[in-house]
Amino acid sequence: MARTAITLHQGDLPSGVDFGAAVAVDSETLGLKPHRDRLCVVQLSAGDGTAHLVQFDGSDYSAPNLKALLANQNVLKIFHFARFDVAVIAKYLGVDTSPIYCTKIASKLVRTYTDRHGLKDLVGDMLGVELSKQQQSSDWAAPKLTDQQMAYAASDVLHLHALKERLDTMLDRQGRRDMAEAAFSFLPTRAALDLAGFDDMDIFSH
Repeated sequence: MARTAITLHQGDLPSGVDFGAAVAVDSETLGLKPHRDRLCVVQLSAGDGTAHLVQFDGSDYSAPNLKALLANQNVLKIFHFARFDVAVIAKYLGVDTSPIYCTKIASKLVRTYTDRHGLKDLVGDMLGVELSKQQQSSDWAAPKLTDQQMAYAASDVLHLHALKERLDTMLDRQGRRDMAEAAFSFLPTRAALDLAGFDDMDIFSH
């Protein structure tokens, strides 16, 4: 990936960045527990081969431009495993993100022939692209991100639009689009349940 395809911003998106009708979104944190592990980076892409990374220093999460985008009802936010990212964004940015599309949920609804629904598997199987996960467990709170970290963060959003297109075709083919959209609509509530301490409980079970 060309280095020039990635733009790093401190604390917020600049005014005037237009991602169109759908923006791919992901986040990098210090771990997988939102109450303990802070939000460090939010990365976004319009699906055009470019990525914008917003880095947070841990003291200022005001980010008015980013928050406005995440809450904009006219812009679809495409995630992979939205449940986690939406919870982290709600915790640190105080935004209820919507509307949402989750490629992991869509994959589980239509790719029932496999149990491999990770982003690396999806991108490899459906798009023929090999993703590197080498920087997945790195120090995202470092004051200066490395080129390798920025390339990794960007790779997590660059392919989500293409995945959505393929998964939509499969959802329609299998008659599961309505089911998927209902699940996507529930994600902010699922994230709120996680933040309220119900993350390891199935409230629908007996």
